[in-house]
Amino acid sequence: MPGNASNSTDGYDIVFRLLLGVLAVFVPLSHLAWLSGNVTSYLTGHVWAPYQPTTALLHPAQLWPQAGEASLLIGARIVPVAALLALGAAVGLLWIRHKSSGGGRKKKIVGMAKARDIEPLMAKAITDKARSLRPSLKNAKRIDPKDTGVLLGNIQGTRHEVRMGYEDVAVAIMAPRSGKTTSLAIPSILNAPGPVLLTSNKAAGDAYTATIDARSTVGRVWSMDPQQIAHAAREMWWNPLADAKTLDGAGRLAGHFLAASVDASQQGDFWSKAGSNILSQLFLAAALDDRPITDVMQWLAFPADRTPLDILRDHGFTAVAAQLKGTVEGPPETRDGIYETARQYAAALLNSEIAAWVTPQKGVPEFKPAEFVTSADTLYLLSKDGGGGASALIAACADSVMRAATAQAERAGGRLDPPMLAILDEAANVCKISDLPDLYSHLGSRGIIPITILQSYRQGQKVWGDAGMDAMWSASTIKVIGSGIDDPDFADKLSRLIGDHDVETTSTSHSESGKSTSVSMRQERILAADAIRALPKGTALCFATGMRAAMLDLRPWYLEPGSDELSAASARASKAITTRAVAKHAPAQDDFGPAA
Repeated sequence: MPGNASNSTDGYDIVFRLLLGVLAVFVPLSHLAWLSGNVTSYLTGHVWAPYQPTTALLHPAQLWPQAGEASLLIGARIVPVAALLALGAAVGLLWIRHKSSGGGRKKKIVGMAKARDIEPLMAKAITDKARSLRPSLKNAKRIDPKDTGVLLGNIQGTRHEVRMGYEDVAVAIMAPRSGKTTSLAIPSILNAPGPVLLTSNKAAGDAYTATIDARSTVGRVWSMDPQQIAHAAREMWWNPLADAKTLDGAGRLAGHFLAASVDASQQGDFWSKAGSNILSQLFLAAALDDRPITDVMQWLAFPADRTPLDILRDHGFTAVAAQLKGTVEGPPETRDGIYETARQYAAALLNSEIAAWVTPQKGVPEFKPAEFVTSADTLYLLSKDGGGGASALIAACADSVMRAATAQAERAGGRLDPPMLAILDEAANVCKISDLPDLYSHLGSRGIIPITILQSYRQGQKVWGDAGMDAMWSASTIKVIGSGIDDPDFADKLSRLIGDHDVETTSTSHSESGKSTSVSMRQERILAADAIRALPKGTALCFATGMRAAMLDLRPWYLEPGSDELSAASARASKAITTRAVAKHAPAQDDFGPAA
């Protein structure tokens, strides 16, 4: 008996579905027949029939008795069927395109944040916040969106823009070719209301070429390219010893050379610390005597040179002089090991091409961080991966700019207005500022907005150690996670941060008394670790302090208004880099023609 009841129920279901299918075809087809038949009748000079779609489909001659058989066949049969088939094909094609090109990406995930969940990052709240943070906007009737914050993207599947405010600090972890440059770095630079700092290890086809033309219309463009990534002409020099006239400042400068050469796990050993200490003492001596940084390499080559000792004593740094003397007069094998370690850290200064960027150059303007932070200028700091001492200079310059911005903010009442944007792209390769995690705790409150872009969480751990990277992650008020997260532990950590949601489970059982259905609830991850790993390009997760995680559709610059002009400018800048590279490496010419 139970089996018969089940078969009977299944039969009813099949009949019901067939009936729905017939209606789904018959209703639109009959209306198309009535409309097409009337159009045909009108075109042939006859009257418009009353609204009777069923009769039009089944008995068209009753509605249009004066029409010929050919007209009825075409108007009430062929045209409606063709129109229905075309409509079905169009719907099917749109569905296939939706599923293949964007359906999966646009599909909303149950449990992720909606607009109301991240209201502080929405247009109204972020605009109100901008008025309170920036005195220059307090009485403005209308505020341009770019003056309110950095655009991160849209809430997935909607037009709701999500922005980080000009008091937020951010970390973005995005794999190569996942949109970190096209959707985050470039749009942020193009729309920045104040000074912009960018670190990068690429030039052609990257943020450098895409923004340099546009930013040159806003303010002056400074490019520091010691390893000739963009083959830029040397139109600036910067004095790294300007901030090294105190023991703390000299120690910070030496720390940049240490961080660029040694991973965080090795910076605590004897030779690393001793080499860094010698560098800081010699940097201090050179700065106090207004010497170029290259003099330090001469002192390292000849430890017996008493010049730095005399300078330190003359300026009252007797304790530092005593420490330096103790090292110089210590056991030769120890002294030689310490000095050789310091030489390795600062070896890039032996390269005259690199040293020219950080020593006075006749007719070349000096870049001064204190003036930069009050302007609308742009500073591009370029260095190759593993640049050693060259990347140390990049990190030192970026650090000097952020410290100058902090000092200016304090003089201005606490905050920069307009704020300064610091895009630290490839930070783990070319901008290893050792205490950057500590700086994150107060930069945002000064109107200094850092966005540190990494390829993976482990990359940050390698540079700043586990504790340092955890500190930066915790201090970041905005965290953006793009596609390409292949670290299972980190993916699981993100999955747990996103949380769980209730899933309704329905179960059906059959018994002699009939069919019964029960509903129960269970907890399920909103986004499992494997789903985070499989995030499609063009999407990103956004974690904001005190708010639910949101899924974003990124906004690449090349899909925004005005992208054609920017693309053309980027192409010109990339071509100019190629031209300069070819000219630089072309065979030398002499009176007898090209060199062999």
